[in-house]
Amino acid sequence: MVPAIRIRSCNDAPIRPGGDYVLHWMVAFRRTGWNFALQRSVEHAKALGKPLVVLEALRVGYRWASDRLHRFLLQGFGENRDALAKKPVLYHPYVEPVHGHGKGLLEALAARACVVVTDDYPAFFLPHMLDAAAGRLGVRLEAVDANGLWPMRATQRVFTTAASFRLHLQRNLRPHLEQLPKADPLRGVALPTLRALPRSITARWPAADHALLRGDVGAVAKLPLDHTVPPVELHGGSSAAVQRWRRFLRDRLGSYVDHRNDPDEDAASGLSPWLHFGRISVHQIFSELAAREGWSAERLPKSGGGKRAGWWRMSPGAEAFLDELVTWRELGFNRCALRTADYDRYETLPPWALRTLEDHASDERPQLYTHAALEEARTADPIWNAAQRQLLEEGRIHNYLRMLWGKKVLEWSPTPQAALATLVELNNKYALDGRDPNSWSGILWCFGRYDRAWGPERPIFGKVRYMSSASTARKVHLKRYLERFGDQRER
Repeated sequence: MVPAIRIRSCNDAPIRPGGDYVLHWMVAFRRTGWNFALQRSVEHAKALGKPLVVLEALRVGYRWASDRLHRFLLQGFGENRDALAKKPVLYHPYVEPVHGHGKGLLEALAARACVVVTDDYPAFFLPHMLDAAAGRLGVRLEAVDANGLWPMRATQRVFTTAASFRLHLQRNLRPHLEQLPKADPLRGVALPTLRALPRSITARWPAADHALLRGDVGAVAKLPLDHTVPPVELHGGSSAAVQRWRRFLRDRLGSYVDHRNDPDEDAASGLSPWLHFGRISVHQIFSELAAREGWSAERLPKSGGGKRAGWWRMSPGAEAFLDELVTWRELGFNRCALRTADYDRYETLPPWALRTLEDHASDERPQLYTHAALEEARTADPIWNAAQRQLLEEGRIHNYLRMLWGKKVLEWSPTPQAALATLVELNNKYALDGRDPNSWSGILWCFGRYDRAWGPERPIFGKVRYMSSASTARKVHLKRYLERFGDQRER
């Protein structure tokens, strides 16, 4: 059974046992396994003795919609179609051809449904979309949390530091580690089947064709998107995510502690794009990591005192990886879930950070760059330029350099607020893992969120943690990284 703490009723409408099917509206956890939301839909279908319809839709009118994001998403559509083809499910993949064309599809499907189940994802436009849908539907709409190990609404406390959240997890997470979703919620399940949706629905909102479902570049190019942001080489499906994860588990986990901050080694997992789009589950990652480590929950002490290492009783690489995957990642989800209205606002920085940035707002900047110069990686800083080029070309920035990338924009902008706007625009436009709770966590960390005051007090930054390219060059290896993305490529 899906834990009750992960299920949220979005409206007061009833479940209708006389409906034609259970509707699963897939918007964030775009996978067929290790998915509490899909599992909840299957539970409803079994209890009601009804067919299951899965709607996976993609609109074109969202902010930053581009060839890059669409193609990455659509490659996962094709995999979901294939995975569900032999299951007792009717899968309807809909790709909006023009802005607004998809309006009414959910209501049309919900009008015949017993209940609608969707994904409880706390960031970008999705919370507002769910709220709007809840008011329009005449049937129960449930949102299910399959984001991470810690249920987002298991507490009403918004944590302000990683240390406090880590301590909370160490005291309270264990029961949730024993409530994992099913690896395949449809395995061995017998449900009535629905041959097709009504013609009145498929004529107006037809299923996407084969070219779109494989992310064909030519098919994506015909959609009204930002064509200046090209696709990347990464494949957006769950199979690529699982392959990437298992390769990291096999080859890189042992060196993760020593080399994760080293751009030349590129030792990080690189899973964030697939995690963002829900193509792989944190529960699957945790389960397979625990199996490799020979781990069981009985190993856990009652508390680890909030320390970053030691509580999991796993290898050093596994401990460090889980601190990033669970503590830091789910810290961002905590704030977004409980502060939906303002998680992305400059004004929500810690009071000390707001004060110190205000104190230094009039400090002279060493250099002011236009948005175009930053976007095109035309600064006097070769390390920053390389990080920005990686973002442009690969849709990601090495984790350590992403921090420097953000700090330098603060230094080069007329105000902290302008810096924040620039970083959000560049990150969310080009990064495959942008528009995520961790996008705002990482960007606002550059301004003091989840951090403490540091000394000595500096121009522009005040007491906000300072980073420089010179210190970065001393701390990490960059030779090969700069050969790939640095200014010298242009010579």
